[in-house]
Amino acid sequence: MGAVRVLALAGAAALVSTGVVAADLPHPPVYAPVDVGGWYLRGYIGQSNQFLDRISHPTFATATQFTFLDKGGFDSAPFYGVGAGYQWNNWFRTDITVEYRGKAGFRALDRFLNGAVFNTNDYTATKSEWVGLFNAYIDLGTWWYITPFIGAGVGVAHNRIEHFRDTNVIAGGGGWADTGTKTNLAWAVHAGAAYKASDRFVIELSYRYLNLGDAQSGTLLNLDPTVVSGNPLAPVTFHNIQSHDIMLGVRWLLQPDQPAYQPPLFRKG
Repeated sequence: MGAVRVLALAGAAALVSTGVVAADLPHPPVYAPVDVGGWYLRGYIGQSNQFLDRISHPTFATATQFTFLDKGGFDSAPFYGVGAGYQWNNWFRTDITVEYRGKAGFRALDRFLNGAVFNTNDYTATKSEWVGLFNAYIDLGTWWYITPFIGAGVGVAHNRIEHFRDTNVIAGGGGWADTGTKTNLAWAVHAGAAYKASDRFVIELSYRYLNLGDAQSGTLLNLDPTVVSGNPLAPVTFHNIQSHDIMLGVRWLLQPDQPAYQPPLFRKG
């Protein structure tokens, strides 16, 4: 019985000694992934849904019983953009983008009294623009690798009106205008969601309201060069052009997420 007790005590002492020695050894390093800020590049494509308040010209105010039967609107058109930005922390980022918005057709129709007969003017044109924006975004948290976000942007729009035509079918007349451009303030509001496909690659689907300001044609001229009276030499102005945009984009992170190194733990017995 005494021998068994001695062996048990010796075994317990050996286990305690082994535990103390193991506790003195350094633990293997521990890595934990963390999000870090950094630069990124982005590209996107989209489709516009554009509208405006109205068009105007000095002759509209002098025409008898003038009214718009159709105040006018634009066709949908594609656009393409690129940019570069910086992720400041887990919830705030900024970028600068430049985009080209493709040609969109325009049509409008008015009516006025010409002597004793009502006439109409059918207006057609195309519009395109270059837009540059500085944007800021707030990321609202991440669930299952999906991060919803909101944002706003401000910049400039260089709007271009081409191929403006005024066709009066009833009277057999009309007018035309050469290409005109106008540069003014642009601003935007964003909302969307981003999916992080890898540590370097993010896919975005978003909505944007974009205000492009005004645009104008070249000088409106009568198709009959002998007609001058009642036809002031002035452009046609397109007021307050706006667009509801749907966008699909990608972000390439130049500095991917890195594991954070935690030093080994030491414990003395």
